[in-house]
Amino acid sequence: MGNIEELKGEYDNKKTRINERLSQFEIFFNESYSWFYRNGELSLLPVEAKDDHRLFEELAFCIFTANTSAEMGAKAVDAVRNVLINGTADDMTRRLEGIYRFNNVRPKHIVHTRIYLKNSLNFELKNKIKSFKNRDELRDFFALNKDVKGLGYKEASHFLRNIGFKGYAILDKHIINSLHEFGVLKTNEKPKNAKAYLEIEQKFKDFSKEIGIGVDELDLLLWSRKNGRILK
Repeated sequence: MGNIEELKGEYDNKKTRINERLSQFEIFFNESYSWFYRNGELSLLPVEAKDDHRLFEELAFCIFTANTSAEMGAKAVDAVRNVLINGTADDMTRRLEGIYRFNNVRPKHIVHTRIYLKNSLNFELKNKIKSFKNRDELRDFFALNKDVKGLGYKEASHFLRNIGFKGYAILDKHIINSLHEFGVLKTNEKPKNAKAYLEIEQKFKDFSKEIGIGVDELDLLLWSRKNGRILK
């Protein structure tokens, strides 16, 4: 069983870096910046790209990250950045060769999603996100929409957190294992469906409240304990 006091102590040590990262997510949504992966570190740098294109980059990052890692997702985005908006799936596949292991499947997901967003929203992704008054409906748009390929609840939550929307649990293997370690979950099995995801998310939120560490802060804390770094 994990030691709660040790966890709180670790949070005190990492609190500044965690809060800096969370503030960067808000900056990303509100200002003209993009993420770049350089020398093993993530950097948020100013760019001249349109907001909708930057947001699509982050959506692509989350599609790439599913069942891989944040590092691999970031490397993949860097490799295909200049063809994300107008390039073909084959363009992306070629650039991802030797860098990313799902280099055939994920580009197809990204292009399908891009075509859908262009046809249904005129690619006005930021306006669509801001149009939702209900946070659950906002996540459902990305998680349950059959034309947004490769997300589901975990990566939809990941995307929204990374663009500054708070209060979603990103239930990847690191978080599930941590919740099991601290006795919040009886097993470390990943949620098999949407209902199970929402049930575990509620337990995560209850645990967050119980130990006095916010949901978003706790996510980055638990993830960094397993991964060793505070990424995104």
